[in-house]
Amino acid sequence: MAYFSVFHNYIQQKKNAIGLPILALIWISFFWGTTWIASKEGVKHMPPMQLVALRQLFGGLLYLLYFLIKKHPWPTKRQWRTILVLSVLNFMLSNGLSTWGVKYISSGLGAIIGSIFPLWIVIISLFRGQKTSWKAVVGMIIAFGGICVIFYDYLNDFLQPEFRFGILLSVIATFTWALSSIYIKENKTNFNPYFSLGLQMLISSVVISSVIGFNGTSVPLSEIPAISWWSIGYLVVFGSVLTFIAFIYALENLPTEISSLYAYINPMVALFFGYLLFNEPLTTAIIIGGTITIIGLYLVNRAIKKK
Repeated sequence: MAYFSVFHNYIQQKKNAIGLPILALIWISFFWGTTWIASKEGVKHMPPMQLVALRQLFGGLLYLLYFLIKKHPWPTKRQWRTILVLSVLNFMLSNGLSTWGVKYISSGLGAIIGSIFPLWIVIISLFRGQKTSWKAVVGMIIAFGGICVIFYDYLNDFLQPEFRFGILLSVIATFTWALSSIYIKENKTNFNPYFSLGLQMLISSVVISSVIGFNGTSVPLSEIPAISWWSIGYLVVFGSVLTFIAFIYALENLPTEISSLYAYINPMVALFFGYLLFNEPLTTAIIIGGTITIIGLYLVNRAIKKK
């Protein structure tokens, strides 16, 4: 009854504004799912890390331009440290490696692997000697079982070095995203989150561009085909700007358990459009395994949020 009363009061307070946050959640669920498709199409025709660098450059510049016009104060020394760390974890490693990974694996598989980062949070917590609820452990076991079911259809693919490399990149990307989540919780600042995102993107773009330029792994901009530019444009507008704005808005205006629903919908969107557009496999094992994995992740997320 107490839970119902709290929920009722929340609905009463938000009844005039609840529509927009729910629309933001739907937007996030759909468009972040489709960014896997855009990344997959983009890396077919150009080096993955160059695509990441260009995406972060244009996205970061849009944020920076807005806050320069608004004359927003710049970060303090402590805030700069947080921005630099998150730039490495979120954009250079997590976003960069996951985009690189889908060059060798399907977009749907990349999305499923990308959603398992809560498992790393539980594992990291265990290694740090922190108490973990039994629900989180059970959820982790269920999610791992679902992943095993999914990979049943990919057993032959593991014989291919490129496929194994793509899986490795994707798994490391989820680990760094988990580290980022833990770091944010333990190093909170009151700096504007949108401005912070823009600066993180710009920093990561400069570093990645320097690395690929030094290694000679980039291609001249004139040689990038139109389809890759369209992919970059889609990723900038819908992946790096509008959807991040909707994401932070949803976090601020919806209960945590509702605002996190996007994490379970994104992989389904990626699987569906990967099957529809790229003829990627959508077998019974993938559907069943994906469902089991999402149930496990739900239990893990719920345990983490309660904690």
